Amino acid sequence: MRIGELAERTGVSERSLRYYEMQGLLAAERTPGGHRSYGDWAVDRVIRIQALYAAGLHSKKIARLLPCMRDADGGPSRIATSQLVAELSEERDRIDRLIADLVRSREVLDEVIDAAAVHADTAADTADTPALSSAS
Repeated sequence: MRIGELAERTGVSERSLRYYEMQGLLAAERTPGGHRSYGDWAVDRVIRIQALYAAGLHSKKIARLLPCMRDADGGPSRIATSQLVAELSEERDRIDRLIADLVRSREVLDEVIDAAAVHADTAADTADTPALSSAS
């Protein structure tokens, strides 16, 4: 498939696909006319690259990790090392810390929203109450 079709099938821009190739994350064969050509395997590879970026890994780490993964099922390969496992565990721990921070931030925001809602309800009740006339 050509780069446009790969972009369409994965939802990733052609520019990103070219960047992946420059970073050694994705390989394309060339047609006699010089156009990039990818096999069906490239769809799984691009989806996996996107997932790894979303997990916060940078391109150099992804480049080290991809050869240790099988495109079809993502399982470990024989070239995975204990160092790689340790690095990935560190990345997972970093993500866990980020998630915990986000949960705490959401809890604080929930408290602010609750307090603001009570204030807004009180202000609305006051606005709805007719003012008492001081004339007697």
